[in-house]
Amino acid sequence: MRWQQGRRSTNIENRQRLGGKTVAGGGIGFLVLALIVGLMGGDPAPLLREGIERTVESHISKNSGLSEEQIKESSEFVSVVLGSTEDVWNTEFRSVGQSYSDPTLVLFTGRVSSACGYATAASGPFYCPTDQKIYIDLSFYNDLKNDLNAPGDFAQAYVIAHEVGHHVQNLMGVIPKINALKAKSSEKIANQLSVRVELQADCLSGIWARRVQDEYNMIEEGDIEEALNAASQIGDDRLQKQSQGYVVPDSFTHGSSAQRERWFRTGFNADDIDSCNTFDVERI
Repeated sequence: MRWQQGRRSTNIENRQRLGGKTVAGGGIGFLVLALIVGLMGGDPAPLLREGIERTVESHISKNSGLSEEQIKESSEFVSVVLGSTEDVWNTEFRSVGQSYSDPTLVLFTGRVSSACGYATAASGPFYCPTDQKIYIDLSFYNDLKNDLNAPGDFAQAYVIAHEVGHHVQNLMGVIPKINALKAKSSEKIANQLSVRVELQADCLSGIWARRVQDEYNMIEEGDIEEALNAASQIGDDRLQKQSQGYVVPDSFTHGSSAQRERWFRTGFNADDIDSCNTFDVERI
């Protein structure tokens, strides 16, 4: 994926925590240097910022299995991918006479509190419709590559595009409507509704992929295959088979590997959002 020259989004919230407390300052050395600079009439702010950044990056590195350089590059990558989703969906919404509000993407390590509740890195990336924020622990990308057998930068980009797809659904009123239906449905029906929500988000991520290919020149050979592989690797049937040795279709909440791959393709080949209406088809 040709992402390095892409526009960086400003809607990134770094929410790193150190020892259960939000990081509020840098290392002692930087504090001393900043004090000296201040006493000499200089501006200590740049040193304080650098101290904070280095402390945070060091903490993330120790707790995520990622090097400081990997953290920095992954953070920039996420910012560029989020920026591309902002460009695509602002254009799409304008084309139908509507306005798009950008979501915020929260980078965290280990655990995080959202308007939807408390979560850990084990939860994986998620979207909270209440605060309209996407949450991701960058160590998930190691899991995606090593544990889920879905390597590649475009596989990582697909994950973000899928969560942004949930934001699009929220703005369209899909998520509030489906949540209301699920609240008064049996577990089996609620699971089926969840699957349709997830597959629609996969379809919307396919629309994003086609736009960044055609309009932003960010796609390289093999990128779409990386996204399709990622969609397939995180299908409910494959994950259940790996974790428990058997598959229970009625417990699916995200869709099978074949379904997730098919709906990403549907979005990639779609002319408009209407093609992603997973709620208006009998067979998904």
